[in-house]
Amino acid sequence: MIALKKILVATDFSEPSEAALSYGRELARNFGASLTVLNVVDNILTRAYGSDGMVLVDPELQREIESAAQRQIDTLLCEEDRKTLGAIGVTVTSNSAPGTIVTYARGNGIDLIVMGTRGRGAVAHLLMGSVAERVVRTAPCPVLTVRHPEHEFVLPDALVAVAKA
Repeated sequence: MIALKKILVATDFSEPSEAALSYGRELARNFGASLTVLNVVDNILTRAYGSDGMVLVDPELQREIESAAQRQIDTLLCEEDRKTLGAIGVTVTSNSAPGTIVTYARGNGIDLIVMGTRGRGAVAHLLMGSVAERVVRTAPCPVLTVRHPEHEFVLPDALVAVAKA
């Protein structure tokens, strides 16, 4: 028997991430699990030093980016998500999205991570790597990666009702 109590959806607000959220919601509903939506905000302050050691970015800009990410997560989650799935939205600031996702999952007893993937070509993957691949390799739990568009098995409720009729 598969027992999922805590599902984490990692999002970068892309189309594949939206598809991953749909899967995460449905899995949480079907298993009676709670849902957490996590966005890792890039820490621009640690990347913004000039050759003389001076900070080139106003710290207020970092706070604005973090606030904007949290607002975007809050709009992804509806009131029904919060009530029925105990859904919460979390933003964490870091320079390593894969490491942060894995650390969050480990520290919060996550049973399944769901995340979107772009499915880049071999050369782009070789040069840039893949957040999803690094999470899959290091996560303390199973990871479901969702490509968009791809074979969809999460259907809108209206289509499910029609299919059963």
